[in-house]
Amino acid sequence: MVDLVIPAPPVVALPVAGTDTQFPVRRVYCIGRNYAAHAVEMGHDPDREPPFFFQKNTNNLDPSGEFPYPPHSSDVHHEIEMAVMLHSGGCNIPLDTALDHVFGYAVSLDMTRRDLQGAQKKMGRPWEIGKAFERSAPIGLISTVADVGHPDTGQVELRVNGDVRQTGDLNQMIWKVPEMIAYLSEYFELAAGDVIQSGTPAGVGPVVRGDVMQVNVAGLEPMTVTVV
Repeated sequence: MVDLVIPAPPVVALPVAGTDTQFPVRRVYCIGRNYAAHAVEMGHDPDREPPFFFQKNTNNLDPSGEFPYPPHSSDVHHEIEMAVMLHSGGCNIPLDTALDHVFGYAVSLDMTRRDLQGAQKKMGRPWEIGKAFERSAPIGLISTVADVGHPDTGQVELRVNGDVRQTGDLNQMIWKVPEMIAYLSEYFELAAGDVIQSGTPAGVGPVVRGDVMQVNVAGLEPMTVTVV
């Protein structure tokens, strides 16, 4: 038994739909601008850009159904995503076997302090202050591959207080799930417990305290998140 000098931090674990089990999280990778319309609304040309990723912290993932409005920002945006959970990994994973490493999928949000992210972009600095703050990734119940297969088409929709803000289709992803896994594995050693947030469609926008976000990806467990 290891003699730790301080208590070990708690394991971040996410509930699996229809079971009493939980999925332990190792790392969180997020792809940027993976839907063409969103890339355009952010001022970029998706046809000329290779994939790029940033990371959130494991404890940013939050299944509680509440999103505390963060400090030092007056422009916090919603970004609906489909999260991909891996049960195995490796390096240089072949494209044709990439989906073999997927445990399941869940609806999620990449909440963003857009004003702080924008300031960092202008200075050429990392985005963590705008992306990786506490509870910045609300997430729903995980649906296993055994239950839902590998969703690659279907509506992606986010409503705020009943009004549609974001809508798209999984088939609009520029980089599909197998391609993301294969690409990431060229630069990182992927492993069980890794989570990949797969990008957001157009329509990102601000929320305020009291807003209720309804998050849906076809075939997956829906999620409702209240801004507090």
